[in-house]
Amino acid sequence: MVSVWGLTDRGIARRENQDAFATGARDGQYAWAVVCDGMGGANAGDLASAMAVDRFQNHMVCLDEPGEYQEEGELLVQAAQAANRAVYLKAGTNRAYAGMGTTLVGALIQENTLWVVNVGDSRAYYITGQAIQQITQDHSVVGDMVRKGDLTPEQARQHPQKNLITRALGTTRQVKVDLFQRTVKAGDAVLLCSDGLVNEVTDQQIHQELLAGGTAEEICRRLLDRTLAEGAPDNVTIVLFEVK
Repeated sequence: MVSVWGLTDRGIARRENQDAFATGARDGQYAWAVVCDGMGGANAGDLASAMAVDRFQNHMVCLDEPGEYQEEGELLVQAAQAANRAVYLKAGTNRAYAGMGTTLVGALIQENTLWVVNVGDSRAYYITGQAIQQITQDHSVVGDMVRKGDLTPEQARQHPQKNLITRALGTTRQVKVDLFQRTVKAGDAVLLCSDGLVNEVTDQQIHQELLAGGTAEEICRRLLDRTLAEGAPDNVTIVLFEVK
Protein backbone atom coordinates (compact mmCIF):
# COMPACT_ATOMS: atom_id res chain seq x y z
CA MET A 1 0.00 0.00 0.00
CA VAL A 2 1.24 3.49 -0.83
CA SER A 3 -0.19 6.96 -0.21
CA VAL A 4 0.92 10.50 -1.05
CA TRP A 5 0.23 13.98 0.33
CA GLY A 6 1.72 17.40 -0.43
CA LEU A 7 1.57 21.16 0.10
CA THR A 8 3.03 24.37 -1.35
CA ASP A 9 3.57 27.83 0.13
CA ARG A 10 4.90 31.08 -1.33
CA GLY A 11 7.13 31.60 1.72
CA ILE A 12 7.72 34.87 3.51
CA ALA A 13 9.76 36.93 1.05
CA ARG A 14 8.21 36.10 -2.34
CA ARG A 15 5.16 37.97 -3.62
CA GLU A 16 3.93 35.02 -5.71
CA ASN A 17 4.30 31.26 -5.74
CA GLN A 18 6.15 29.96 -8.80
CA ASP A 19 6.07 26.37 -7.48
CA ALA A 20 3.41 23.90 -8.58
CA PHE A 21 2.70 20.26 -7.81
CA ALA A 22 0.20 17.47 -8.41
CA THR A 23 -0.39 14.03 -6.93
CA GLY A 24 -2.41 10.98 -7.86
CA ALA A 25 -3.14 7.55 -6.40
CA ARG A 26 -5.38 4.56 -6.92
CA ASP A 27 -6.68 2.32 -4.13
CA GLY A 28 -3.24 2.03 -2.52
CA GLN A 29 -1.96 0.22 -5.62
CA TYR A 30 0.17 3.10 -6.85
CA ALA A 31 0.86 6.74 -6.14
CA TRP A 32 2.63 9.40 -8.16
CA ALA A 33 3.58 13.04 -7.76
CA VAL A 34 5.35 15.84 -9.59
CA VAL A 35 6.92 19.05 -8.25
CA CYS A 36 7.97 21.96 -10.47
CA ASP A 37 9.77 25.16 -9.45
CA GLY A 38 9.50 28.02 -11.95
CA MET A 39 12.88 29.59 -12.55
CA GLY A 40 13.16 32.38 -9.99
CA GLY A 41 13.29 35.79 -11.58
CA ALA A 42 12.70 34.42 -15.07
CA ASN A 43 9.77 35.47 -17.22
CA ALA A 44 6.53 33.68 -16.41
CA GLY A 45 8.07 31.13 -14.06
CA ASP A 46 4.65 30.52 -12.51
CA LEU A 47 3.17 29.74 -15.92
CA ALA A 48 6.06 27.42 -16.79
CA SER A 49 5.69 25.36 -13.62
CA ALA A 50 1.88 25.19 -13.90
CA MET A 51 2.05 24.09 -17.55
CA ALA A 52 4.69 21.47 -16.82
CA VAL A 53 2.67 19.99 -13.96
CA ASP A 54 -0.49 19.93 -16.08
CA ARG A 55 1.21 18.20 -19.03
CA PHE A 56 2.95 15.68 -16.74
CA GLN A 57 -0.36 14.93 -15.01
CA ASN A 58 -2.08 14.35 -18.35
CA HIS A 59 0.43 11.61 -19.15
CA MET A 60 -0.11 9.81 -15.85
CA VAL A 61 -3.66 8.83 -16.80
CA CYS A 62 -1.98 6.08 -18.83
CA LEU A 63 -1.48 4.19 -15.56
CA ASP A 64 -5.17 3.30 -15.71
CA GLU A 65 -5.01 2.32 -19.38
CA PRO A 66 -3.00 -0.91 -19.75
CA GLY A 67 -1.13 -1.14 -23.02
CA GLU A 68 -0.71 2.64 -23.35
CA TYR A 69 2.93 2.56 -22.24
CA GLN A 70 5.88 0.17 -22.31
CA GLU A 71 7.30 0.59 -18.82
CA GLU A 72 6.66 2.83 -15.82
CA GLY A 73 10.04 4.54 -15.91
CA GLU A 74 9.66 5.29 -19.59
CA LEU A 75 6.20 6.72 -18.92
CA LEU A 76 7.72 9.19 -16.44
CA VAL A 77 10.46 10.19 -18.89
CA GLN A 78 7.89 10.72 -21.64
CA ALA A 79 5.76 12.81 -19.29
CA ALA A 80 8.72 15.04 -18.42
CA GLN A 81 9.68 15.41 -22.08
CA ALA A 82 6.10 16.31 -23.00
CA ALA A 83 6.14 18.94 -20.26
CA ASN A 84 9.37 20.32 -21.69
CA ARG A 85 7.91 20.61 -25.19
CA ALA A 86 4.80 22.36 -23.91
CA VAL A 87 6.77 25.00 -22.00
CA TYR A 88 9.28 25.47 -24.83
CA LEU A 89 6.58 25.99 -27.45
CA LYS A 90 4.63 28.36 -25.20
CA ALA A 91 7.76 30.43 -24.63
CA GLY A 92 7.93 31.11 -28.35
CA THR A 93 4.41 32.52 -28.60
CA ASN A 94 4.90 35.73 -26.65
CA ARG A 95 7.89 37.96 -25.94
CA ALA A 96 6.79 38.11 -22.29
CA TYR A 97 7.34 34.34 -22.05
CA ALA A 98 10.80 34.28 -23.67
CA GLY A 99 13.25 32.26 -21.62
CA MET A 100 10.70 30.87 -19.18
CA GLY A 101 11.51 27.52 -17.63
CA THR A 102 11.06 25.27 -14.64
CA THR A 103 12.61 22.41 -12.73
CA LEU A 104 10.79 19.09 -12.46
CA VAL A 105 11.01 16.11 -10.15
CA GLY A 106 8.47 13.33 -10.49
CA ALA A 107 8.01 9.96 -8.84
CA LEU A 108 5.85 6.86 -9.08
CA ILE A 109 5.61 4.01 -6.59
CA GLN A 110 3.87 0.86 -7.73
CA GLU A 111 3.95 -2.32 -5.65
CA ASN A 112 7.53 -2.32 -4.28
CA THR A 113 9.22 -0.28 -7.01
CA LEU A 114 10.02 3.42 -7.10
CA TRP A 115 10.80 5.38 -10.27
CA VAL A 116 12.04 8.99 -10.13
CA VAL A 117 12.73 11.51 -12.89
CA ASN A 118 14.30 14.93 -12.54
CA VAL A 119 15.50 17.97 -14.43
CA GLY A 120 16.96 20.86 -12.42
CA ASP A 121 17.54 21.11 -8.67
CA SER A 122 14.22 20.04 -7.16
CA ARG A 123 14.94 16.87 -5.21
CA ALA A 124 13.76 13.38 -4.32
CA TYR A 125 14.83 11.66 -1.09
CA TYR A 126 14.51 8.05 0.07
CA ILE A 127 14.01 7.89 3.83
CA THR A 128 14.21 4.92 6.20
CA GLY A 129 14.32 4.70 9.96
CA GLN A 130 18.11 4.62 9.75
CA ALA A 131 19.01 7.19 7.07
CA ILE A 132 17.99 9.77 4.50
CA GLN A 133 19.44 9.56 1.00
CA GLN A 134 19.12 12.03 -1.86
CA ILE A 135 18.10 10.07 -4.95
CA THR A 136 18.37 12.83 -7.53
CA GLN A 137 21.40 14.89 -8.55
CA ASP A 138 21.09 18.67 -8.63
CA HIS A 139 21.57 20.10 -12.11
CA SER A 140 23.07 23.31 -10.78
CA VAL A 141 26.35 25.19 -10.57
CA VAL A 142 26.84 24.31 -6.89
CA GLY A 143 25.64 20.74 -7.49
CA ASP A 144 28.47 20.28 -9.99
CA MET A 145 30.93 21.79 -7.49
CA VAL A 146 29.79 19.40 -4.74
CA ARG A 147 30.20 16.38 -7.02
CA LYS A 148 33.73 17.56 -7.92
CA GLY A 149 34.60 17.96 -4.24
CA ASP A 150 35.03 21.74 -4.49
CA LEU A 151 32.19 22.40 -2.01
CA THR A 152 30.62 20.54 0.87
CA PRO A 153 26.81 20.21 0.86
CA GLU A 154 26.66 22.70 3.75
CA GLN A 155 28.80 25.23 1.83
CA ALA A 156 26.54 24.74 -1.20
CA ARG A 157 23.49 25.77 0.85
CA GLN A 158 25.16 29.14 1.58
CA HIS A 159 26.82 29.71 -1.79
CA PRO A 160 25.82 32.92 -3.67
CA GLN A 161 25.29 30.91 -6.87
CA LYS A 162 23.11 28.24 -5.28
CA ASN A 163 20.10 29.23 -7.43
CA LEU A 164 21.87 28.92 -10.80
CA ILE A 165 20.65 25.75 -12.47
CA THR A 166 22.35 24.13 -15.44
CA ARG A 167 19.41 22.15 -16.83
CA ALA A 168 15.72 23.09 -16.89
CA LEU A 169 12.47 22.31 -18.68
CA GLY A 170 11.38 24.67 -21.42
CA THR A 171 14.67 26.34 -22.28
CA THR A 172 15.57 23.99 -25.18
CA ARG A 173 13.52 21.91 -27.61
CA GLN A 174 14.97 18.66 -26.21
CA VAL A 175 15.99 18.03 -22.62
CA LYS A 176 17.89 15.20 -20.94
CA VAL A 177 15.80 13.61 -18.18
CA ASP A 178 17.50 11.63 -15.41
CA LEU A 179 15.74 8.39 -14.43
CA PHE A 180 16.25 6.44 -11.19
CA GLN A 181 14.75 3.15 -10.03
CA ARG A 182 14.93 1.35 -6.71
CA THR A 183 13.05 -1.09 -4.49
CA VAL A 184 11.04 0.30 -1.57
CA LYS A 185 9.95 -1.42 1.63
CA ALA A 186 7.03 -1.02 4.01
CA GLY A 187 7.69 1.65 6.59
CA ASP A 188 9.92 3.73 4.30
CA ALA A 189 9.10 7.09 2.73
CA VAL A 190 9.92 9.16 -0.34
CA LEU A 191 9.99 12.95 -0.22
CA LEU A 192 9.91 15.35 -3.19
CA CYS A 193 10.63 19.04 -2.69
CA SER A 194 11.64 22.31 -4.29
CA ASP A 195 14.88 23.99 -3.22
CA GLY A 196 12.91 26.35 -1.00
CA LEU A 197 12.91 23.54 1.58
CA VAL A 198 16.48 22.25 1.37
CA ASN A 199 18.08 25.70 1.26
CA GLU A 200 16.70 26.32 4.76
CA VAL A 201 16.28 22.84 6.29
CA THR A 202 19.09 20.27 6.39
CA ASP A 203 18.75 16.64 5.36
CA GLN A 204 19.24 15.68 9.02
CA GLN A 205 16.34 17.93 10.08
CA ILE A 206 14.12 16.37 7.41
CA HIS A 207 15.04 12.95 8.76
CA GLN A 208 14.26 14.07 12.32
CA GLU A 209 10.76 15.15 11.32
CA LEU A 210 10.10 11.79 9.69
CA LEU A 211 11.33 9.96 12.77
CA ALA A 212 9.07 12.14 14.97
CA GLY A 213 6.11 10.40 13.35
CA GLY A 214 2.61 11.55 12.52
CA THR A 215 0.60 11.56 9.32
CA ALA A 216 2.10 12.66 6.02
CA GLU A 217 0.18 15.93 6.34
CA GLU A 218 1.53 16.54 9.85
CA ILE A 219 5.11 15.84 8.77
CA CYS A 220 4.86 18.11 5.73
CA ARG A 221 3.39 20.92 7.82
CA ARG A 222 6.14 20.60 10.41
CA LEU A 223 8.76 20.82 7.67
CA LEU A 224 7.03 23.90 6.28
CA ASP A 225 6.94 25.45 9.75
CA ARG A 226 10.69 24.88 10.08
CA THR A 227 11.26 26.59 6.74
CA LEU A 228 9.09 29.55 7.67
CA ALA A 229 10.94 29.88 10.98
CA GLU A 230 14.19 30.21 9.02
CA GLY A 231 12.74 33.10 7.00
CA ALA A 232 11.52 31.16 3.93
CA PRO A 233 13.02 33.48 1.29
CA ASP A 234 11.78 31.21 -1.50
CA ASN A 235 8.63 29.28 -2.39
CA VAL A 236 8.37 25.89 -0.67
CA THR A 237 6.79 22.67 -1.94
CA ILE A 238 6.87 19.35 -0.09
CA VAL A 239 5.33 16.01 -1.13
CA LEU A 240 5.59 12.85 0.96
CA PHE A 241 4.94 9.23 -0.08
CA GLU A 242 4.37 6.63 2.63
CA VAL A 243 4.85 2.93 1.93
CA LYS A 244 2.64 0.89 4.24
